[in-house]
Amino acid sequence: MRFSFWINAQLPWDEVLDLATHAEAGGWHGVWIADHFMPNDDDALDQPVGECFSLLAALAAAVPRVRLGSLVAGNTYRHPAVLTKAAATIDQISGGRFVLGLGAGWQQNEHDRYGIPLGSVSERIAWFEEACEVVTSLRDQDRTTVTGQRYQLTDAPLVPKPTGPLPLLIGSSGQQKMAAIVARYADEWNTWSTPSLWREKRVGYDRAFDEISRDPASLHRSTQALVLLGPKAKAKAEELAAIRPAIGGTAPELIDTIGEWAEAGLDELIVPSFTFGTVDKAKDAMDQLITEVAPAFA
Repeated sequence: MRFSFWINAQLPWDEVLDLATHAEAGGWHGVWIADHFMPNDDDALDQPVGECFSLLAALAAAVPRVRLGSLVAGNTYRHPAVLTKAAATIDQISGGRFVLGLGAGWQQNEHDRYGIPLGSVSERIAWFEEACEVVTSLRDQDRTTVTGQRYQLTDAPLVPKPTGPLPLLIGSSGQQKMAAIVARYADEWNTWSTPSLWREKRVGYDRAFDEISRDPASLHRSTQALVLLGPKAKAKAEELAAIRPAIGGTAPELIDTIGEWAEAGLDELIVPSFTFGTVDKAKDAMDQLITEVAPAFA
């Protein structure tokens, strides 16, 4: 199993770069940035939030080894052809290390504040399926023509192509339609979870792969949960889990918990920085995780 780090886009650029550089030097597999324009709290709209793809382009030039990806771009506010062009360019800058993470979109306030239609759940899923066709066709074909209800492309090029494979990661939890879209288009699948929740969620995705006779081993699977460290952290994580998936404990306790994911077939654990406090404390937590926990899964 690989260990990657999710850097909070609310941090100033110098701190984002500091954490990404520390992840690269420490042996972390990847660095991820969320794609949102503002906090999901109308009482906190004055808090700064960096733009995801600008940060990733800068990191592609500044940080030399780790995979870099969006976790995940919102399809509702990013036209898939324009997004794929940006992703291919970032991949060129990074030397082939970029992962395009994409989701159907969900955060109401950023749509309301910027005047962008969010659409109903069914509309968003329909738009998203068309978007995945656009992304993968532009990536894989010389020219792309799509005649969808929302997106229409005519003999469209993507030049230059990505340097690397430019995997399409889909962030989703839905057991029916979204699982079918993952099975058809995704190179990677991501969802928030705990080990027990992840086992429940993957049922629909395994079924979707069976339905189209796709080898499930061809899908890279990642997840994230809030992570807390320390002798009292396990109890705290259980409290937080009512709001957001969370795990916690000492290094041996975390090895036991993460081992449940590993046994269930997880490929990559993404650790958010949100619970670690200051940059210095975050780097201490990163070092503890990568030296005391990650080697158990090498």
